[in-house]
Amino acid sequence: MVRSNRAHQQTAPVAEGMRVESISCVPVNSIAAGDSPRSAGLDEEHVRMLADAGSPLPPILVHRDTMRVIDGAHRLAAARLQGRTVIEVRFFDGSAEDAFRLGVVANVVHGLPLSLADRRRAAARLIATHPQLSDRAIARSAGLSPKTVASIRDKADETREPAAKSRRVGIDGRTRPLNPADRRLVASSLVQRRPEASLRELAQEAGISVSTARDVRNRVLAGEDPVPRRLQMAREAGTFSPEPALSDIDAHMNRLRRDPALRYSDSGRALLRWLDAGMAALGQLQTLAAPGVPPHCEATVALVVRAYAQGWSQIADGLAPVAPDS
Repeated sequence: MVRSNRAHQQTAPVAEGMRVESISCVPVNSIAAGDSPRSAGLDEEHVRMLADAGSPLPPILVHRDTMRVIDGAHRLAAARLQGRTVIEVRFFDGSAEDAFRLGVVANVVHGLPLSLADRRRAAARLIATHPQLSDRAIARSAGLSPKTVASIRDKADETREPAAKSRRVGIDGRTRPLNPADRRLVASSLVQRRPEASLRELAQEAGISVSTARDVRNRVLAGEDPVPRRLQMAREAGTFSPEPALSDIDAHMNRLRRDPALRYSDSGRALLRWLDAGMAALGQLQTLAAPGVPPHCEATVALVVRAYAQGWSQIADGLAPVAPDS
């Protein structure tokens, strides 16, 4: 019989868009082995270490429909080794596919690290079960780089459905067309259907920047093609690549803020403050760009902003010119 532990009555987020219930105590023998992304199975030495530690172990994560372990197989084995009859769990209500994804996320962020081979296999499976997710979203779940996920996806490209190729769901949960040309066409359709919509509304709904929304609207009102010739040529040649969403920055910043190497050093805290200031400046610039730039200054402001962007890009290339796990 499941018994609720009222000392821990709170809902805990596990991964973006997924939540689990508060802690309950269940019989150890009612829980089955899970669908683990770890190909090597249990590490018996780690199980014995947990069993001998003596301190309470965190609750394990269990898929309610199947009573299979999502995260915590070593803790469950340690509880059995200790002769315990009950164990604290958090239940997840959802599909088996989403349960596997939660297991991958949990094993990436804590406990025994997954090998690179295991993370690649997990990414390949997530691409098959969640084809609508973007490379960046799957990369975050599997602890890989978007470039690595893209290469894994390319190998399975022939088996993918056309709908999965045309749209992706990003880290922020929003669905976007895969390439810049399609995003412009979406914005063009919005301009024609809702000419009263603000530039910010157009940008948010089409997954583009405010400046791109302004360019699309100006082109539509002038009777021109909303897709510039260079994008048309790239689209025809198949050489376009997905544009990173600015909304993803906050997710990456949250990960950096939780990193002990940054939180507990003077240089790390200074870097976080500097990056936060950059985020704030970016948000202010987006707010001011549409209404605050006189028409005769737009070209000059654009040149300055592009120069800043080039400088940031050079810094980024110096930090990570090639993804470490690719």
